[in-house]
Amino acid sequence: MRARNFDSERVKVNDMVGNPILISVILVWRVQETYRAAFEVDDYAQFVKVQTDAAVRKLAGSYPYDNFDEHVHEITLRSGVKEVNEALEKELDERLTMAGIHVMEARIGYLAYAPEIAQAMLRRQQATAIVAARFKIVEGAVGMVESALEMLSQKSIINLDEERKAAMVSNLMVVLCGDRDAHPVINTGTLHQ
Repeated sequence: MRARNFDSERVKVNDMVGNPILISVILVWRVQETYRAAFEVDDYAQFVKVQTDAAVRKLAGSYPYDNFDEHVHEITLRSGVKEVNEALEKELDERLTMAGIHVMEARIGYLAYAPEIAQAMLRRQQATAIVAARFKIVEGAVGMVESALEMLSQKSIINLDEERKAAMVSNLMVVLCGDRDAHPVINTGTLHQ
């Protein structure tokens, strides 16, 4: 009736959206009802292993590995650790109760994309981060351009017609959003030449 640890093998399963992932769990359990453990199942230790494997497969198929859409706030295997571990614990407790086994704790021990898609998913995560960073840069640049035009107008430093404002906005956006340092270009004529 002492507490036991079970660290499952890493199994390859598909998450809710079909991505192949590797997952394993750590389970702390003990026999609570010796009669059930002895007579309701053949080998209760083997029963724990088989039911843990089945529960892990079911859990992995119930959640996506990760969520790439910022506007959807659903639970994922990676970000919803508390909720996922609680669901795993509940599932295992339901499966093992018939053998008189009490689940003390269950949690994901290992979680990763399967090797065949790991690089593609890393590139996807990087692309998502780059797009988010670019969005912030453009958002900041637009604010700066608005502020610059407003200040020039308020202080009557220069009066720009719509075409020159458009050229100034274009130049400022290129400078503020570009990946490289700005290189000044000296215009020896007018804007129309």
